Amino acid sequence: MVSFKLVDYLVIGIFFLVVLSFGFYFGRRTTKDPSDYLLSGRNVGLFLFILTTVSSWYGGILGVGEFTYRYGLLSWFTQGIPYYIFALLFAFFLAKKVRLTSLYTIPDKLTLVYGKNVGLLSAFFVFILVSPAPYLLMTANIISLIFGTGTLISLILGLLLSISYLINGGFKANIYSDVIQFFVMFGGFIAAIFFAYHSYGGISFLQHNLPPNHLQFTGGASPTFIIVWYLIALWTFADPGFHQRAYAAKTGNTAMYGIIISVLFFALFDFLTTSTGLYARAILPNLAQPTLSYPLLAEKILPPGWKGFFYAAMFATIMSTLNSFYFLSGTTIGRDFIFKLRKVRDENKLKYYTVYGLIFSGILSVILAFYIPSVIQLWYTIGSICIPGMILPVISSYYLKMKINQKILLAEMIAASSASLIWYFVRNDFASSKVLGEIEPMLAGLFVAALFHLTGIIIEKLISCAKVK
Repeated sequence: MVSFKLVDYLVIGIFFLVVLSFGFYFGRRTTKDPSDYLLSGRNVGLFLFILTTVSSWYGGILGVGEFTYRYGLLSWFTQGIPYYIFALLFAFFLAKKVRLTSLYTIPDKLTLVYGKNVGLLSAFFVFILVSPAPYLLMTANIISLIFGTGTLISLILGLLLSISYLINGGFKANIYSDVIQFFVMFGGFIAAIFFAYHSYGGISFLQHNLPPNHLQFTGGASPTFIIVWYLIALWTFADPGFHQRAYAAKTGNTAMYGIIISVLFFALFDFLTTSTGLYARAILPNLAQPTLSYPLLAEKILPPGWKGFFYAAMFATIMSTLNSFYFLSGTTIGRDFIFKLRKVRDENKLKYYTVYGLIFSGILSVILAFYIPSVIQLWYTIGSICIPGMILPVISSYYLKMKINQKILLAEMIAASSASLIWYFVRNDFASSKVLGEIEPMLAGLFVAALFHLTGIIIEKLISCAKVK
């Protein structure tokens, strides 16, 4: 159980007050202009770009704690390094191209290159991928843990704390609230490591109190398992958050260098969270619920006030992603569905459409999180099914040498996601196989997507050669 002092509640209360104040204060200057409301006028400078990109990149912080508690450095090796690699590739090969389009969303680009049907299907995939429900659930779980409120009340509180300033303030409110959350999330985990080191010691303590595999990068995992995680990180190329921030950057160079510098902060924060997870495993070796390793470690080592600050850091890590996903979800509904499906399109109404999307997404997230408490696992499963249908279409829309016929691409998106879905249900039949049993649904989908896309490229080349002759 969590035991809080008045000072802890005060620290958490101040954190929420400051975040809300920043969101409402800076959001008040947002206009109805679509570019201003959806992308802060496409004028986000390097400093703000880095802070919002880093803070919104993390969200499943309790899952990170559990993974590190169970597997040690394997967490960083599989959940950190591959994402640095693909984020850097995005920065070098896509960031400037995305900014130069001056569009709003991934479906905008796919509609422009491949037509309306591809755009609508991609919008459906994006809406699923940016579902705020799992992050709302995590926020509600911590609220309930601290304040003893019921599930529904906690979900509603989490929703109001995350969405209230977005309705009027738009993306500008989103990024300025991320500024506070950036510093709090780093500060809280630095404090946790400081107190753990001061009370128990450093590397030698960890070496003597951790299972041997916990301090090995591969953690004793099979090469197939590690390769799977590296391929899963490919989804970075189709990450709606990266694209949104690149669209909003002041220049293409801001987007490129902003992501490169952000990767350095990704590595630093991963060091902090992984170290904290290792201390949790060493200090509390027999936890029945590793998901609570961070909160229980805080209970063990942090004095009053600092414990409240660490909980604020967990809130900041989750809610910076939660508010970003809410806004992405609202934008997808408002821009990619309501706006594009109307016979008469009025861009001046995009703000209102997005607000409708925010409200719809918020209500849907509360319902999902309340009735399906395992929604986090559901999100990862659905993500694995949707992502294979998105990666190659997104890349080929910017590199036209990879462009294929729109009908083949539409078939690719459907077939790739279907293959992932089918493999999800049948893979248990191959559990006895060391190779097939470890193939994730996403890999099956990527394989099918690659086959379709390669076939499409060959057909395009054959048609091109025939025309020349």
